[in-house]
Amino acid sequence: MEIGLCYESVLPARGGCEHYISDLARRLARDGHGVHLFASRWDADALPSATVYHKIPRPTGPRFSKPWRFASACIHALLANPVDVSMGFDKTWGQDVLYPQGGLHSASRVQNLIKHEPGLDRVSARFARLLDLSSYSFSRLESRQYLASPRPQVLAISQMVAEHFRKFLGLDHSSVRVLHASIDPERFVAVDRLARRAAERLSWQATADDAIGLFIGMNYRLKGLAQLLKAMAHVPRESRFRLMVVGSAKYARYEALAKQLGIGDRVRFLGFRADPRDAYFAADFLVHPTFYDPCSLVALEALACGLPVLTTRYNGASELLPSGDPIVQDPHDADELAAAIAKMCDPIQLPARKLAAAEAGQKWTFEDHYRRLFGIFEEVLARKRGTLVA
Repeated sequence: MEIGLCYESVLPARGGCEHYISDLARRLARDGHGVHLFASRWDADALPSATVYHKIPRPTGPRFSKPWRFASACIHALLANPVDVSMGFDKTWGQDVLYPQGGLHSASRVQNLIKHEPGLDRVSARFARLLDLSSYSFSRLESRQYLASPRPQVLAISQMVAEHFRKFLGLDHSSVRVLHASIDPERFVAVDRLARRAAERLSWQATADDAIGLFIGMNYRLKGLAQLLKAMAHVPRESRFRLMVVGSAKYARYEALAKQLGIGDRVRFLGFRADPRDAYFAADFLVHPTFYDPCSLVALEALACGLPVLTTRYNGASELLPSGDPIVQDPHDADELAAAIAKMCDPIQLPARKLAAAEAGQKWTFEDHYRRLFGIFEEVLARKRGTLVA
């Protein structure tokens, strides 16, 4: 089968959807399928050697117009270079399968307001949104993607996102198929894992009794880092909770906030890490108080490493966590978040949580995901050809 993957930039080192496309392309090639990439930029070293590249001019102009330009160019490129099944991701249309890894813009708009503190801060953000041309443009683009005829096969990355399709676009669950995100747990297998854990914890000056929570995220505001730091001020020091932060190198204001809250000695900012495996190995659990994640890959990576995950109801990955682990309802509620952290730190329960996390991490792998996705490709191709899948 010849498969076309459409995304503006495929630089897997940046993670997220770009890493997923790279994994998918390699897996398709391993089965002997033709992989066609319709993109403006890519890292050829991270993609199969037999990949056929279709260069799409990098869109220029105002931010609100760029996705329209790229999507339109993609349509023309697909017409000139037809494939059996085409697959699009965020902010494009006209492909046979659409799999928005970033969820719906309509839902993201709402959640991006919720990340602001209730009151004047949120009201100001709502007013600023009224002046944002990109927001209007992306909402219109979303209707073009999912409501135009003929309808694409829409895949939701979580049940939460499937509900967003119903709520914001009126697409019922029969029109949207849920295909949870996944990662390859083999990426986190290391024969020297214990030694790497010990070395990393030594560099953190952490003792065996410290309960280390790991935060990983580039968008500190959307992922709830400020709320996490405020909640830490409510976590008793007797819990021996310490926080390690991996992500953007621009953390000065959060470091200042930690000092202001009197927890500076309990937080360490590690900056950006292209390969965060040692941080996963050295931590005791992931804490991810996000305001919006369609299905957080860091949560799945943590599970693959046997780390329990503390996250919020705004994270589609919460659907895949072991039962019994706390799910935070409101990241702004410092007492609720602090209580959940203290629960995760419990030295009596933590070993059992780690075992449950490791088991959950093996239940849904990239191989499972790939088999289901390819089955959908076969169905789509059969419909295009007017035949039935055997």
